[in-house]
Amino acid sequence: MTSQSKQAEMLSGAAMVIRALADEGVEYVYGYPGGAVLHIYDALFQQTQVKHVLVRHEQAATHMADAYARATGKAGVVLVTSGPGATNAVTGIATAYMDSIPMVVLTGQVMSHLIGEDAFQETDMLGISRPIVKHNMSVRRPEDIPALIRKAFYIAQSGRPGPVVLDIPKDMTIPSQTFAYDYPSEVKLRSYQPKLKGHSGQIKKAVTALLAAKRPIIYAGGGVIMGRASDELTELAQLLNVPVTNTLMGLGAYPGDDKQFVGMLGMHGSYEANQTMHHADVILAVGARFDDRVTNNTKKFCPDATIIHIDVDPASISKTVNAHIPIVGLVQPVLEEMLGLVKQKKKKLDEAALSSWWQQINAWRAVHGGRYDTTTSQIKPQHVIEMVSKITKGNAFVCSDVGQHQMFAAQYYKFNKPNRWINSGGLGTMGFGLPAAMGIKLNFPDDDVVCVTGEGSIQMNIQELSTCKQYGLGVKIINLNNGYLGMVKQWQDMNYESRYASSYMDSLPDFIKLAEAYGHVGIRVTKPEELEPALERAFALKDQLVFLDIHIDPKEHVYPMQIPGGAMNELFLSKTERT
Repeated sequence: MTSQSKQAEMLSGAAMVIRALADEGVEYVYGYPGGAVLHIYDALFQQTQVKHVLVRHEQAATHMADAYARATGKAGVVLVTSGPGATNAVTGIATAYMDSIPMVVLTGQVMSHLIGEDAFQETDMLGISRPIVKHNMSVRRPEDIPALIRKAFYIAQSGRPGPVVLDIPKDMTIPSQTFAYDYPSEVKLRSYQPKLKGHSGQIKKAVTALLAAKRPIIYAGGGVIMGRASDELTELAQLLNVPVTNTLMGLGAYPGDDKQFVGMLGMHGSYEANQTMHHADVILAVGARFDDRVTNNTKKFCPDATIIHIDVDPASISKTVNAHIPIVGLVQPVLEEMLGLVKQKKKKLDEAALSSWWQQINAWRAVHGGRYDTTTSQIKPQHVIEMVSKITKGNAFVCSDVGQHQMFAAQYYKFNKPNRWINSGGLGTMGFGLPAAMGIKLNFPDDDVVCVTGEGSIQMNIQELSTCKQYGLGVKIINLNNGYLGMVKQWQDMNYESRYASSYMDSLPDFIKLAEAYGHVGIRVTKPEELEPALERAFALKDQLVFLDIHIDPKEHVYPMQIPGGAMNELFLSKTERT
């Protein structure tokens, strides 16, 4: 069924692209112009509804769109030219794909008759992107553009979300050639019908198993956040008084300062989260995929647990860890049905067993509890994050790059709301943090937006300080500067007798002068007593980008840390302690 009009409007393919984006409700397109997409850019220029954000590198465009999608659940939109423009976007597409983030990427292509001729700035973007997209398509006829764009958004945002690439040859957008514009109101694809509602029989089995548990835990991932199911998850957990752990991608799905939250689990998860998972007898896994950074050795994973797994993607269930009670469906309606059954049964878990379980969990909490050395005269990265959390009252959008600083942010910032922790989990993309923070700040200008980064990651896309100046994006950059590629150094300390092969960062720039050169504010912090005043000053400058270059203890490691090849409960607790 398509929208009807008295007389179809005649538009060029280029104008159709922009009109379709407007009809889809798109406000911002992130991109960089080039020859193959100049017709589209000209159409963009001639209207005001859809705004364009000019980045300084196409990778940054994809991360801006990605972060917008993580914060809103709506697909971000990227527009890049053919050849190097499109290939520069590949890292960002893969980042979104690994974390199941909806995104529509419009790539320019050479003229149709030149495809396959090795024409100037030609690359096979369909072939290149195939392994890292949910779907990709090419425009064959200009009049198909509205339907293809509608289809791209539908596929990107439905079921398990993901990026979709639409490749557009330049001759599909010639301004002098016009066609009837008709934007479909619905999309029906015979080959793609994602399952929405879970199987009621399986849901009943899950509730029965959960209510019979002696040592239950809820293990919630990024699917809870993207599936808008945080409220239902929180209500179910609090109704049953069971512990909750989140994956790196799921932080904020359950309030971080609630007494039932045992912290993040996995490779750098809390001691109590990993112990609770390992010893649980029933695990309710919601919107999580049992990836290797959680499970460690799957042969040793949670040996006594009955696993209930809720996921919209049937391919994710029992992929790495066998699910005893699989439920395929969107997490929100499945959790709603589970809640209804629990309330209907009016049955609680075994109170004596649950009380004993909580006593054990609290004993595990006392073993580590996020402790770190506070007696040193050097700034500790953990303290920096705790101070940022305090000053922002846990309400900021926190974007991170990848490395030690990412783990410290995940461990020590208390995320009480979903969609506030914006980071690259699956791909682990250095250079993600600053463009991600930009995408958030552009769309949420009144909120505090923080980029937690390191001196290695920030230089991957530091040119975007120019974009920040152009669009007045007042993000706060927390550069945890230890002079090394911190996580690489940690592994070299632990496994290579501290041989720092290519991990020492020689010839670092003066980040303060660099920030000032781009027209921003720079603050250097080298002593613990300088930290709080510097952060307060930075966050008081609401509309200005502030680059805080914070010199931290270069010898600090991230703990706890799972022992490679071990079970979930086998951990390094410090440089000298292990379970």
